[in-house]
Amino acid sequence: MKLNKLIMGVVAAAMSFQALSWGQTGHRVTGAIAEQYLTPEAQRAIDQLLFNEDLAEASTYADEMKSHPSEFWKKTANPWHYVNVFDGKTYSEVAPPPEGNAVTALEMFSKQLTDKQSSLEEKQLALRFIVHIIGDLHQPFHAGNGTDKGGNDVKLKFFWEDSNLHRVWDSGLIDRQKLSYTEWTNRLSSKISIQQAKEWVEIDPKVWIAESAKVRAGLYPAKDEVSWDYQYQTIPIVKRRLQMGGVRIAAYLNALFHSRLLKCVI
Repeated sequence: MKLNKLIMGVVAAAMSFQALSWGQTGHRVTGAIAEQYLTPEAQRAIDQLLFNEDLAEASTYADEMKSHPSEFWKKTANPWHYVNVFDGKTYSEVAPPPEGNAVTALEMFSKQLTDKQSSLEEKQLALRFIVHIIGDLHQPFHAGNGTDKGGNDVKLKFFWEDSNLHRVWDSGLIDRQKLSYTEWTNRLSSKISIQQAKEWVEIDPKVWIAESAKVRAGLYPAKDEVSWDYQYQTIPIVKRRLQMGGVRIAAYLNALFHSRLLKCVI
């Protein structure tokens, strides 16, 4: 019994330090919103790569595969879900670590996706990671300050249950609304104006990171118990980052699958 409790404690501690991402619902929302802004040629290219898999399904692949026993999924790919940007710094002022980060992975997978020498499986992996990484970089604590593991070290009670700040932003705030990803998508996409969609078309990850880092600074609660007040203050930010993430996924893929690149992709 004592051994079981010890093992469970170690596992729980390890999980609390993982840099996850928008939970499954959040990622699926960004993927589903993105599909509404794809160009016809981008949609055709994606259909030829993923067959019967839409971007909502593809968006969670990089998290779901973390349980795979291979070194690639257990170790190599772990740093590719986030970046660290210290307070007062920009991403360009912080050198990426040797193991890489979300930006270096995005660059790598973009080249892999558009390389005519890549196999179908390599292109599928690249596409799924691209969708996932762009979603990740719109979660404010995936542009961490480099001191608290993206908020994982900030322990608190969220609606009277033990949690941490990163988990609250990955899934706590979203899941508490008790909406399916399709309900979230319908509500959020209907509120994106034509003008907003145009203004949000930005494919430079450094811009997304700067936005997340700026927002992140104001999201640390003053106390270690948060509930209704914190939710009221932050849900509008969650909604906006999900909306922007979806539009940017589409914008990025539209650029990659532009007719001048299409012949190299499929």
